[in-house]
This record gives sequence, C-alpha cells and structure tokens, in this order.
Amino acid sequence: MVGVVGGHQPPLPPRNDLVTGSAPLTAAEMVQRLRGELDEHMAVERQLLTARLAHAERMGNLGWAEWNLHTGESVWSDRAYAIFGRDPGEGPIHLRDLVAYVEAVDQADLDRLLRAVVHGAESGQAEFRIRRQGEVRNLRAALEPVATGGRTAVHGVIQDITGRRRAERIMSESRRQLLEVREQAAEERHLSVALRDAIMPDLGAAVELPHARIEVRYVPAGMRAGLGGDWYDASPLPDGRVLLTIGDVSGHGLPAIAQMARLRHSLIGLAMTGEPADKLLNWLNTLVMHRLAETTATAVIGHLDPSTRVFTWSQAGHPAPILIRDGVAVQLDPPAGVLLGATLTVPYEPASVKLLEGDLLLLFTDGLVERRSRDIDEGLALALAAAADLTGDDLEAGLDRLIQAVGGPNPEDDTCVLAIGVLG
Repeated sequence: MVGVVGGHQPPLPPRNDLVTGSAPLTAAEMVQRLRGELDEHMAVERQLLTARLAHAERMGNLGWAEWNLHTGESVWSDRAYAIFGRDPGEGPIHLRDLVAYVEAVDQADLDRLLRAVVHGAESGQAEFRIRRQGEVRNLRAALEPVATGGRTAVHGVIQDITGRRRAERIMSESRRQLLEVREQAAEERHLSVALRDAIMPDLGAAVELPHARIEVRYVPAGMRAGLGGDWYDASPLPDGRVLLTIGDVSGHGLPAIAQMARLRHSLIGLAMTGEPADKLLNWLNTLVMHRLAETTATAVIGHLDPSTRVFTWSQAGHPAPILIRDGVAVQLDPPAGVLLGATLTVPYEPASVKLLEGDLLLLFTDGLVERRSRDIDEGLALALAAAADLTGDDLEAGLDRLIQAVGGPNPEDDTCVLAIGVLG
C-alpha cells in the first residue's frame, strides 16, 4: 500500500473545500455542499444528453413524441415540430387527430397502425405522406404502447424520409431509362446487322475470281460500340479487271450503315464506267461533300488486271494494303489522298504494284490495328508479323490467326480484312 509505513496508514489531510476559514463545515453544510455539486454535475450531464439527442435527431432527420392516453397530454421534441412544419406554440397534434394531417391516399394505413397500437397494444410502423408548405413529404412513424403505473402512453419516433424516397425514385427512373436504352440499342443492333447483311456480300465465304482467290473476315465491334460503317467489295468488271475495294464510314449504328450503303452502291455503279481508281475517289468525294452532310469516310479502291497481275490503286486517308511475298510482309507506300468529305481541292493519286503468283494482298480497315490501349504503329507491327505467316493454301484459318495475333476482336470498332491470293 502506497504511503504506509510500519503497517499503519497516516490520517487523511483535511479537505480544504469543506472548510471555511479555519472552522470546519458542519455535517448539514457538508451534505448541502455535496448535494449542490451533485445537482450541478447532473445538470451538465442532462445538457450533454439533450445536445446528443438533438444531434442524433438532426442526423437522422427524426423526432420523438409521447401521447398520454389517460390525460390527453402530448409532448413532442423540437425536431418533431420541424418535421410536421408546425409552430411549437400550437402544441403537439393529438394522436386521434394525426390522421387528418395525412394525405388522403395514406390515411387508411395510418389509421390501421393507430388502432393496432391503441386498442391492440401492438407496436408497429407505417409510412405516409403529409403536405408541408405546399410540398409533399414522406414520413415514417414507429409507435409503441407503454404501460407504467396503470397509465398507458404511446411513444413514437417520426422520421422524414423524403430525401431517401426521392433518391429511390431517381434511381428507379435511371434504371428504367437504362433498360430502355439497352433495349433500344439491342433493337438497333439487330436492325443494323440485318441491314448490313442485306447490303454486304457473304462476309464469311471465299470468293473465286479469275486468277485470284478472295477470303474475307468481318468482325463486329463489341456490343457497347454498335456496328460501324466498314465495307468492302470484290467483283469482276465488264472489262475483265477485278474491282478490289475496302472502306470505313465514320460513326456507328444505323446512320453509319446507311451512309456506308450509299457510298458502296455508288462506287459499284461508278466502277462500271471502267474509270481508274483515282477518278472514282474524286467522284465519291464530290458525292460525300455535296450529298452526305457531316459524313467522312476512308477507302482504298484498286483494280487487279488478271492478264498482267498489276494492281493499280488509290486511297483516301485509309491504311495502305499489306503485300506478303515469300514469307515477308510489307505495307505498300500509299499514294497521296485525303479522307472523303474533307476537301475538294486535293486530288487523289494512283499507284501500282506488279503481283506474282503466290503473292497475298491484304486490304483492311483500321479496326485491325488500332486500339485505345496502344499506338497504331504497334498494332501495325503485330499485323505485319502475323501476316508474314499467311499462305494461300491456308488463307481461311490464317486470317483467324491474324486477328487473334493483333489482340482479337476490337471492342470499339469493326474490323474488316479482305485477303487476295494471286493464282497462276
């Protein structure tokens, strides 16, 4: 024991606060002093408790109420008055009158709760609406009967849940709108697929042409992006040459597919004139500038002459074709040409390359090499490396491997690849 010497505890020193001057307080004075200190301490605790309760009411936007069923007296907290928009000077609303303050559509629910609490001595809760200063508020009341000393009272907690219900309505409306958007997108995609399939040739079939074998891969973008305006054509012309073309209209969905259809059909019709690729691009550019407002597109147009195996081509802002010869893949040097719909003042230039038996020529859209997550040059390098392994004998499976080698289907853009194998 601290402070004990020889087993004896020293006497406690006199309390200075219990003496006045040199004379000690009497027992009655000491009791009065201690009682005053206790009352002061309890008053401080009550103030703290009241402040904490008021803070909890504000945080939860709730108030408490008590109705004495014997005396008819009622007591409300300040927050309960605020929730009902009622002046405390008017006093609380009596329990039997509470239903009259509720919106008519909710009165039956609150009336059932009051009957269960008052007559059935059952606790319960109900949600109802009131009109406060012209605004409808959502309230929830939890009531409990309490019997003490032969008297019955009803204790209640009333919470304003208007903000919560408003947030739920907004969330519900957002979900409904999102569902509508998804359904509309799915319907538009279905229609886009049907329209594209009606416009384009069989996208998965091989095409046999004079002195050339054609293989096509068309890989749509992910569901979120919507179908794009990629297109191609490979068909013989009246003069014996083979039209080889690929293009990409800006945008996604039905507008892009509709503009793609107009461009592709216009090109096929213009190609029947036998004019060279650079002139065809000039005509298409004039069409876009004057008839397809707010549309831009890229394209490669080429002619393969089976008798000479010369491929003559022009481009409008489109990736140049890839030539594979003896296991080496290179991208052709592009002639001058800007995208369709940009300007009428820049002409399109032609270029040509002599193809050999066994050569492969790849025309492709930018969806093959372009990704948000990487530079387009990196994608092109991957495509060139994979293209070097292509052979005419395994062209169908080879295109599938090529698409996987560059990262698989592009989630944000369609991919179209037109492969031409030169035959003897």
